[in-house]
Amino acid sequence: MSRAASAIRGATRAPIFVAVAALSLALPLLEGEAGASLQSASPWVELPNARVRLLAGPPAAEGAKSYLAGVELMLGEGWKTYWRTPGDAGVPPSFDWAGSVNLDRAEVLYPAPVRMHEPAAETIGYRNSVVFPVEVLPADAGKSVELHLTVAFGICRDICIPAEASLTLPLYLEQMRGAPSPAMLAALQRVPRRAALRRASDPELKGVTARLEGAAPSLLIEARFAQGSTAVDLFLEAAEETYVPLPKRLPDGPDGTARFAIDLSHSDNAKQLKGKTLKLTLTSEVGASEAAWTLP
Repeated sequence: MSRAASAIRGATRAPIFVAVAALSLALPLLEGEAGASLQSASPWVELPNARVRLLAGPPAAEGAKSYLAGVELMLGEGWKTYWRTPGDAGVPPSFDWAGSVNLDRAEVLYPAPVRMHEPAAETIGYRNSVVFPVEVLPADAGKSVELHLTVAFGICRDICIPAEASLTLPLYLEQMRGAPSPAMLAALQRVPRRAALRRASDPELKGVTARLEGAAPSLLIEARFAQGSTAVDLFLEAAEETYVPLPKRLPDGPDGTARFAIDLSHSDNAKQLKGKTLKLTLTSEVGASEAAWTLP
């Protein structure tokens, strides 16, 4: 609980702390008619204005060594939660798999977020609901996996509530065969793709211009989005938790290229970013992608 509470930034009222332990039994669910995929789900953990559970099913692709699991979070009307980099305020989710059995690695993937406007702040995250896909790699591929997850996250509306839940879900070998559910695949499709996997509808980074010296240091990012895209946005992250201000959309270039500016004139942002590699997440309603760029 202290981990979630310590990460809250920008909340203007006293937070309410919630700690909920899930039942340790998991309920297998059969989806559709005969021949449909068998999916597992832990019981919902009910929280004030939110609920959360674990999902698991067959690998996303035949022959893959990592099973496709998910952390599903449902939010109450008007409530939101945060991306791995929350923006000017908020708390990112954390996932602790300690105590899991026969688990080599669990990699949490983040669907493309949206920019959310709040009083005196802009944040990055999700409204209504989100499924975080999880690639689960067993230590021994011939044995079942038992997932134990402690997930901590923040939800906000007029106040921010840090919440924590414990979830348990066994992944049996017979449940991992066949095709994954459409819901799990849909969540995976919303994860921004790296350059090597980029699709025609995904945004493409065209260039970054850095001005790190002088009185007005800044970054200018140019990207190409699919024709007709409207929900166009860009989010930047730097290693070592270095803060990067949210980009501001500029008028498009003459050739239709989307342009974003980042003001680095405040604090020591420009100095802190020198030599750092930035992760750029480009999002739109028809696709999302990730790119990396190293500052001089």
